[in-house]
Amino acid sequence: MSIIISDELLTATRMTEAEMKQEIAVLLFEKEKLTLAQASRFAGMNRIAFQHLLASRQIPVHYGVEDLEQDIKNLREMGRL
Repeated sequence: MSIIISDELLTATRMTEAEMKQEIAVLLFEKEKLTLAQASRFAGMNRIAFQHLLASRQIPVHYGVEDLEQDIKNLREMGRL
């Protein structure tokens, strides 16, 4: 699915496309709709940079069993485990 954000909306919010994606990712992460990995990918940031963004807003990182399992799966797929 693709979402189109008009230039008018970006202008009204005084945000760049990247900033808008980050805001959406932070919101969905905070509401526990996306995992840390999913949110960082959505935001177009590496996980560490996204964690720094969350920390700058005093948003705690939720890292549960599902996150651990996904990380293990990703590491296996990458041949690192």
